[in-house]
Amino acid sequence: MSNQRLRDIMTRDPAFVRNGDTIQQAAKLMADLNVGALPVCENGHLEGMITDRDISIRCVAAGKGPDSKVGDAMSEGAHWCREDDSVEDACDTMCREQIRRMPVVDGDKKLVGMVSMGDIATKTADDATSGKMVSEVSTPSEPNR
Repeated sequence: MSNQRLRDIMTRDPAFVRNGDTIQQAAKLMADLNVGALPVCENGHLEGMITDRDISIRCVAAGKGPDSKVGDAMSEGAHWCREDDSVEDACDTMCREQIRRMPVVDGDKKLVGMVSMGDIATKTADDATSGKMVSEVSTPSEPNR
């Protein structure tokens, strides 16, 4: 796996939303695509991510309506990787940060793809790394009490 680059396994041209889109638009797109997260971009540049959890916690639980803006609920400073990064480096980041998917950007930080645990598990030949990744990313965290 050490020779494989993300450009070889990533999903290209992913759907995305913009800061000014509504939460309802983002949720509808997630439902249509059967995904739980979308990159947030402006002029093609990655600004953050919005997840179904962001919508639940930062909008629904906070009493905000469906016309709230994505930019008010998204996670800024989302973890991302570059298309020429190794698959192994992406695995390390995903394991360390316990994330299941990451945006992939080019040298100008323009969104070019997404890489997921599924991409790594199905498009690489390294079963040991795939198994380790699933185990580490899936380790439950303790709830705040």
